[in-house]
Amino acid sequence: MKFKSLVPMLWTDDLAGTIAFYCDKLSFTFGEYNEDWGWAALHRDSCEIMFARPNAHTPFDKPTFTGSFYIKVDDVEPLWNQLKETVTVVYDLETFDWGMKEFAIYDLNGYMLQIGQEILTDE
Repeated sequence: MKFKSLVPMLWTDDLAGTIAFYCDKLSFTFGEYNEDWGWAALHRDSCEIMFARPNAHTPFDKPTFTGSFYIKVDDVEPLWNQLKETVTVVYDLETFDWGMKEFAIYDLNGYMLQIGQEILTDE
């Protein structure tokens, strides 16, 4: 048995706004969308994420997640320059000792997205 991928399924009360954020700000595209189910799958390159309206069987007040979603990219600086004035920034672009150049933002639901690029470090 081989695990093939891990695709987050995140809840949102604002499916249309969430789709717009990921497509307009991060250049994701629709993989699939079903308005009746309140569900969408978005992708960009090899990244995929799904969003759904919470169903009647699950209590839902607001989106919560106790961590962040980390997206690795091959060139982080142009994306930072594109986003920094149009999103809620958690922390600015920075190069860290562990070999990542990264920044973090919130999506419109309050989920934290960390976006980073591996860099060569002198060892």
